[in-house]
This record gives sequence, C-alpha cells and structure tokens, in this order.
Amino acid sequence: MQTRSDALSHYPQIGQLIGGAYETGGGRAMHDITDPTTGQVLGQYPTATEDDIARALAAAERGFAVWRKRSAFDRGRVLRKVADTMRERANELARLVTLELGKPWKEAVAEVEQAAGMWEWYAEEGRRAYGRIIPAREAHARQLVMPEPIGVVAAFGSWNAPLITPSRKMAGALGAGCAIIMKASEEVPACALALGRIAYECGLPEGALSILVGDPILISERLIDAPCVRGVTFTGSTQIGKQLAARAVSQMKRPIMELGGHAPVLIFDDVDIAAVAKAAAAAKFRNSGQICIAPTRFFVQRKVYGAFNEALAKAANDLVLGCGFEESTTMGPLVSSRRVKAMQGFVTDARQKGLGIAAGGDAVQREGAFFAPTVITDAHTESMVANVEPFGPIAATAAFDSYDEAIGLANRLPFALAAYVQSNNVHTVNRAIDDVEAGSVICNGWRVSLPETPFGGHKESGIFAEGGVEGLQAFQHVKYAYVA
Repeated sequence: MQTRSDALSHYPQIGQLIGGAYETGGGRAMHDITDPTTGQVLGQYPTATEDDIARALAAAERGFAVWRKRSAFDRGRVLRKVADTMRERANELARLVTLELGKPWKEAVAEVEQAAGMWEWYAEEGRRAYGRIIPAREAHARQLVMPEPIGVVAAFGSWNAPLITPSRKMAGALGAGCAIIMKASEEVPACALALGRIAYECGLPEGALSILVGDPILISERLIDAPCVRGVTFTGSTQIGKQLAARAVSQMKRPIMELGGHAPVLIFDDVDIAAVAKAAAAAKFRNSGQICIAPTRFFVQRKVYGAFNEALAKAANDLVLGCGFEESTTMGPLVSSRRVKAMQGFVTDARQKGLGIAAGGDAVQREGAFFAPTVITDAHTESMVANVEPFGPIAATAAFDSYDEAIGLANRLPFALAAYVQSNNVHTVNRAIDDVEAGSVICNGWRVSLPETPFGGHKESGIFAEGGVEGLQAFQHVKYAYVA
C-alpha cells in the first residue's frame, strides 16, 4: 500500500492520446482536476480541440484498416499482453484510481484485476468469434454467415469505474477487430490514458485507439457525426444516453447504451438477517455507493423488517470514512462536492416527508467530498429516494407483506439494470428470476459484473450488453455469403 504523498508525486501530466502519440499542452485550454479527498487541485487536463478530434478520426480510419486485417490470434496476443502488463503495474494503476476517485486502496486494487480480466477475456473470446454454415438448397453450394467488426467505435465512459468501464469498451471493441476513440471522463482522465498508453506499449497498431479529454458536447457531436464511426457506446445517465442514442440512430449507427438503474433488493424472512444486512452494506457502500448496480431499494418482508433496519444501520455506522491510502479507511469520498449536495437533497426530502433516518444523513465536516453512509427507512413510493437513483451512499428500505407485492415494488420503476433477491427458498428464487425485470438478477449474492458475463440493462437502463460473448457481438455485424 502506498502513501498519499508518494502517490501525489507520481500523478502524471494529462494529455490527449491521438493515434498512439501522447500530446500535452500545445496551447490547449486547461481545466482543473479536483482531488475528491481534499477538494484541492490534483492536476489539469488540456481540452481537446476540433483539430485533435479530426486527427483522431483520421487515425482511427487508418488504424481500423490495419487492425481488422490482423488475425484474431494476433489481436489476442496484444490484448493478453495488456492484461499481463496491467497486473504487473497494479500498484501504479490503483494509485491513479485512489487519487482521482478516492476509492479505498483495496477496492482500487480489485478494480485493476477486474479490468485486466476484461482484456484477458477478449483476448481469448476474439478467437472464438465463430460464423456458421447454413445448409444450401443446391448441391455443392455454400451459405456462409461471417461476423465482422462494425468499424470505428466512439466510446464515452463514466467516472465511477475509471479502469473497468474503459477496459470493457476498449477490449470488447478491439477484440472484435474495431478501432475505437474513447472520450475519457474529465474527473478521472489519468486512468483511461494509462490504459491507452499500455495498449500501445503492447503492440497495438497506430490509430487503433485514441483517447480524448475535453468538452463532452463537442467531442460527442463530432465523433457521432463522423462518417467513419459506425458504433457508439456510452455508460452514464439515461437522459444523456437517450440523446446520444437518438443522434446515433438518426444516422443508422449502432447505439450500445449502459444507462442508469435503481436496483431493488427483495429480502424474504427465511434468510439470516444479520448476515444479509452486513453483506448488503458492503455492496451498497462500495465505491461510496457510486455504482449504477448498487443495491439501493431494499424491500424487506415485514416480519424481519425492523431487525434488518437495525443491522443495516449498524453496518453503515461501522464504516470508517477517510483517505483511500489509509489502511483503516473502508469508505472514501464522493467524486465531488456537487454529489454531496445531491445527497443532501435526498435527505431533506426524506425528512420533509416524515421518513426515518436510521444512520447518517449528513455531510461529514472535514475537507473533501464526504457524506455519511445513510439508511432511510419507510421509504414510501412518493419519496424522492424511492424514485430517483441517488448514486451515492444512501440506502432506502421499505416493508412488504406478500411475494406479489415485492415483485410489484421491484418492477415499479422504468429502470431495469440490476436486481437482487435474498431467499433460501428455491421456489421463491426461481419465481423471482422469471418475474423481476432487470438485465441481471442476482440471487443470494451481490456480484453482478464479471468479464465473462453480459452487463447491460432493459427498459430505460440500456440497449445491448457489454461483457461476455455479448460484449464481442455488440461490436460486430454479420455478413451472409453465397458460393455456388
């Protein structure tokens, strides 16, 4: 584990990665990067210019022409080397995650491993991008179906998983044979840029990957409107995702959207409530609750509702807030002060509506963007927290009496990203898998995303999936060929 002062001394100069060349300064407008742990300036990033974007697009066209012709075996060797290098530099990469996002060190190290696993997965899965032969109607003819890369991909990542989200997009697109231009988040740019530089060290051909930092509107409009771009992948809010998807679809470009959620948790009275509450708190407050799949709306069978609230509140109160580089820290800051204000809005609404506050409820009076892990009880359907994803360290609980009531509460909102079920009754679990509307339904566990599993939502939570074989197929189209 590293010290904060050592990490600060190694924070890199931020630039633009255009076709393999790392460019800093150059008269570009500079903007501050804020340290969420202290509220002080961590560094600065140069804003990508119109010329930067144009050069990245030109480089992507050239890079795609080369990369798509590489065999899947050769592409896989590059991606595997990226995974190996990430693991060799795990401390260096974790240091960036903890500095830029404030994640506790152990969580940052775990993120490095999961991100490396995505590069490793697509190194292998690209070699299994099978086509098929359809039996022909004529003798000696062949009907072939062949997967091909869709082309240049424009990618937009969120700040809350600064290595995982870029890795899922980069590795999936590159594994399929595409070139990719990624807009890094302005809050955590060093993480994505570090991945890009490693990829080029490992043999990626010039132009196959570019990473831009700057004005989201300018970059998104220029990339999506570029003729060479054939796919758009975005992770972020439903509102922004709809705008990007509409722009992409209007030009018949594939939208791959991983959007907002508000994950329900159904807890039945046949489970060990103390154990479930402890595990639920770990899942809910990981990354300070800044996870789109974070369990948030806890619906608990009435018989054990009071016991669950008490246990969840205790687990929340036991968390130690602080700098991610301190070994005792179990929850870090929010990404910025604006997120603290957002949390205060949820608590104010809860108090005005007479809801209970079993734990937390206030900003922490110290430097940085800290908010106490909070448990809001009796969160009826008219409350803000029952309808709007907090994307922070706030859990909301409510009681239910019957299975049908629980399913109705889980499916009430238009979001369907992740959901959780806790029950020792196999019949209840199997029914819930069928009845709960979500892209992922996790029963008696809390882990949603793995390199080998699809990750995406239904309804207003997204279109298509990344991760797993589906994440390769998202960046491919199929060609039918007939040979007589």
